[in-house]
Amino acid sequence: MAMVAQRAGVSGQTVSRVANGSPRVDPETRARVERAMAELGYRPNRAARALRTGRSQTLGLVAQTLATVGNSRMLQAVADAAASRGYALTVLTLGADADIADAFDRLRDQGVDGAIVLNEATALARDAASGGLRLVVVDSPPDERFTVIGTDHASGARAATEHLLRAGHRAVHHLAGPVGSFASAERERGWRDALAAAGIDPPEPVRGDWSAASGFESVARMPASGVTAIFAANDQMALGALRALAESGRRVPDDVAVIGFDDIADAADFQPPLTTVRQDFDALGEHAVGALVAWIEGERPADLLLPPALIGRASA
Repeated sequence: MAMVAQRAGVSGQTVSRVANGSPRVDPETRARVERAMAELGYRPNRAARALRTGRSQTLGLVAQTLATVGNSRMLQAVADAAASRGYALTVLTLGADADIADAFDRLRDQGVDGAIVLNEATALARDAASGGLRLVVVDSPPDERFTVIGTDHASGARAATEHLLRAGHRAVHHLAGPVGSFASAERERGWRDALAAAGIDPPEPVRGDWSAASGFESVARMPASGVTAIFAANDQMALGALRALAESGRRVPDDVAVIGFDDIADAADFQPPLTTVRQDFDALGEHAVGALVAWIEGERPADLLLPPALIGRASA
C-alpha cells in the first residue's frame, strides 16, 4: 500500500479509501491510484480487511431453487451487482427440506455481511429468526425486520387482463402459479381485480408449478369450449399452453389469445411471439444489492416496488 501511495503521489489513507470503495475520493485521484495498483500488482487482502473492518465483503443469497428462470436470472443479476461493488456472493438453496433458519445459521457462520432472499423463500423468511442478519427480501409483503425490493406484480397482471378485455374477450382464464408464492398470489390478485372492475366473475384458476409441462397439462383441465383468452402467471407456463392449444387444433391468437409474465429471453421466439409482462430482473438485482450494501454501511434503505411493462407481440 505504501508503494502504491508513493507511485500515485497520494497518502496511504487515500489508497485505503480506494481499496475499500469509499466515495470520498475524486475520480481523477481514484483513476491514478487504480493505475498504480495495476502496475504494481496490488490486490487488497480480503481476510486482512475483514479483520480490520469487521466486514467480510461477502453477501449471501438464499433461494428455494435455482431451477426456475426467474430465480436463475435474479442470481445472475445479483452476482453482477455484487461484483461491481467488490462483494463476493455465497449462494444457498433450500431444496425440499426448506429449512431457512439453518440457511441463516450457515450464512452467519460464514461471516456474510448480509443476505438477499429470493421469491418462494420469502414466506419462509417471515417465519424464521434472522439472528441479526441484515436481510433484503425480493417480493414480499412489507415487514419491519427487512427491506423489500420487488416488482408490482398485481399491476402487471391487471394490465395483461385489461388488454385482453379491451380486445373483446368476455372472460380471461388464468394459469396461476403455485400456492405459497407471493408473486403468484399478487398476479392472481391483479387478474381478479381487473375482472371485478369489468363486472366479470372470474373463472376458476388452474394452478401450475411455473414449468412449461404444468402449463401444457393445465390447458387440458380448462373447459373444452368457451376459453378465448388465457393469462399465464409466467412465460414458461404460457409456452406449455401454446403447445397444448396447437395440439388441440386451436390457433393463437385467432381462437385463443395468450399472455405470459416475465418476458424471458426466448419469449419473442415462441410461436407465435409471446405477448407478456416484462419485469426488469437486472434492475431488481441492482436495487436489492444496492439496498443491502447501503444497510451494511449504516443506512437502512426503504422498500421499493418496480413497475412492470406490458410487451405486445403476436399471441394476443
